[in-house]
Amino acid sequence: MKFRTPLARARGLGSAKSGTHHWWMQRLTAVALVPLSLWFVASLIVLATADHTTVIAWLRSPLVAILCCALIVAIFYHGQLGLQVVVEDYVHTEWLKLASIVVAKFVSLLMAGACLFAVLSIAFGS
Repeated sequence: MKFRTPLARARGLGSAKSGTHHWWMQRLTAVALVPLSLWFVASLIVLATADHTTVIAWLRSPLVAILCCALIVAIFYHGQLGLQVVVEDYVHTEWLKLASIVVAKFVSLLMAGACLFAVLSIAFGS
């Protein structure tokens, strides 16, 4: 029994098989961002009156550096996934859609890399 529409059979197109993975990744990053964001905001509140040396010492802690890196990766990956959905839904010109998605991924990767470099530079004392 065939479940494909006549138009899909004529075009030879089927399921892209990536929608479920994309959906799950967006949900997993959203769930990860809840405790990471709460931890980060609580830490910023505690460190609000701290001096520069105290904040640097805090960021040099291995657990804090790992959590900051996890937060950075989750934020930028989640944001890139969300932006991709918006582009796919609202940009109808194929070349512009593809270019926008590629640029969004590149900028997200570049910004995440810069943030990770900053955190790791402080964490390792450079």
